[in-house]
Amino acid sequence: MHKRKRFLIAGSTVVLLLVAAGIASGWFVPTETVITEVAPGVFFRKVMTQPKFIGCNQGWVIFKDFVLVIDASFPDQADEVIKLIRKTTDKPIRFVFDTHYHGDHADGNQRFAAVGATAVASENSRTLFDTKGIAGFELAKKTNPAVYGNLDYQKPNVWFPQKFVLDDGTQRVELIHFGHAHTAGDAVAWLPKAGILFTGDACVNGAFNYCGDADTASWVRVLTEMQKLPVQKVCPGHGEMGDATVIANQKRWFTELRDTVQHMIDKDKSLAEIKQQIDIPFYKEWTGVDCKKQVDNISVVYRELTGAGKRGK
Repeated sequence: MHKRKRFLIAGSTVVLLLVAAGIASGWFVPTETVITEVAPGVFFRKVMTQPKFIGCNQGWVIFKDFVLVIDASFPDQADEVIKLIRKTTDKPIRFVFDTHYHGDHADGNQRFAAVGATAVASENSRTLFDTKGIAGFELAKKTNPAVYGNLDYQKPNVWFPQKFVLDDGTQRVELIHFGHAHTAGDAVAWLPKAGILFTGDACVNGAFNYCGDADTASWVRVLTEMQKLPVQKVCPGHGEMGDATVIANQKRWFTELRDTVQHMIDKDKSLAEIKQQIDIPFYKEWTGVDCKKQVDNISVVYRELTGAGKRGK
């Protein structure tokens, strides 16, 4: 039976949390991270979101001859995860998979390119990388020079339409684009042998949904497709690792949000009234946050359901 290890570092003191029997192995990681070996050679890096947001969760998979990284994150976090990988293996990092174009998932691509890795993403995200991705990167260089400095933007150079498979007999990872969810180009990493799904922001665990690039009707359909997989562990783009109920909770949020907003529209409620009056108890049970705080989610769903302008009133 594989002995899973989980590590938490507090200040300069190393605290080893044994999720299952395991031994310390000389790890030194930032205070904000928890590393879990989810299956043999499969690692999940959970980063903090409060009080400071430092990037997305990441993962890596060790194959016989190389390493696949899941999500590049910001440049400084890319540097950190490269160091962590070197604590687990000296095999070359050959691929970094960007689940989507957002900077907290892809702006560190050039750090992986510097160690010889190829960035991979879904074909449907290409236009977003070419437009919003590079615009966001250039803005970050101005607003966050300590992290971005004089770095150049590195787009993926391998694009796949629906599926990209890496399989060497020991590990199998399927990169899958199910459709438009958090963004038009979302893709996930599915490890069928272990039942592990790295979801990026197509499924998060908590109050982390951003809908500025979303299609929530399609997002529900994408989550339905995820539920068809025999998932044992969900490693989300933000929030704690969990089981398949994470997908169910994410789907329930958008389903109930759409149903509730539609019901209020049918009663001739304005967007302002909906924002003030909406009540979805499940959301607070799941996230600890009142759904009224999710103004972005509510506004986007309202615009989708009414066909209102981009900034509906």
